[in-house]
Amino acid sequence: MAFTRATGKHRAPSRLTRRSAQAAGIAALATTGVLGSLSSPALAADTEAAKVADTGLTQALSLDATLAEQIDAQAHAQQRQADAVAKAKAEAAAEAREKAAKAKAEAERKAEARAKEIREEKARAARAAERARLNAFHLPVAGSHVTTGYNAGGSLWSSGSHSGVDFRAASGSSVVAVGAGTVVEAGWGGAYGNNIVLRMADGTYTQYGHLSSIGVSVGQSVSSGQQIGLSGSTGNSTGPHLHFEARTTPDYGSDMDPVAYLRSHGLNV
Repeated sequence: MAFTRATGKHRAPSRLTRRSAQAAGIAALATTGVLGSLSSPALAADTEAAKVADTGLTQALSLDATLAEQIDAQAHAQQRQADAVAKAKAEAAAEAREKAAKAKAEAERKAEARAKEIREEKARAARAAERARLNAFHLPVAGSHVTTGYNAGGSLWSSGSHSGVDFRAASGSSVVAVGAGTVVEAGWGGAYGNNIVLRMADGTYTQYGHLSSIGVSVGQSVSSGQQIGLSGSTGNSTGPHLHFEARTTPDYGSDMDPVAYLRSHGLNV
């Protein structure tokens, strides 16, 4: 009698079925005494396969460990590099700040030195201006002019000639020292009326006559342009004016050309 299968897809025995069959075969062989000759190669194959499997796993684990170490080392190296870059940047920033601070301090020092120079220049200029003011000469009556010249002749003067010059000046006009000096005479001067004589800084003398009043005293120092009295018509005078003389000594008779004297000191007379 023949057996047939239903039509359809044939399937191979399952692994469990194969293993069961294999176990049954092994038991049968054991009863016949041939297990020893047949089992050794099979077990050897299984052991070898297990060894191969174990070796593959070990190699995989070893590779994983090596890769992890490499990644770790690379991470450490990158961190060290990042730390070095950060340190370099911090040092550069600190150096830049130090340079900026030094530059600022130097700029401030230079600015202060320049400011000091400017202050000193201004002080020198002020002193020079003061010296110039003190040494500058002024007309004895501001804005006036000469009405009677030096050495003019006539019976009005006992010597027969004019020993000085006359400046136009209404009574009570301010009379100033033409330059810095010291008062050596202040009072009545005979024909000169109320008069003042100054010893000038350059050693010469100047005389101011016919004053209505005197504002200084003997021994007093006066500056250039300082008021010393008021004009008038005292003494031998025909009307209000200022008689001005330049002398080499404080005494009458040592006169010199007062216009030339004033011009030598920068005045336009």
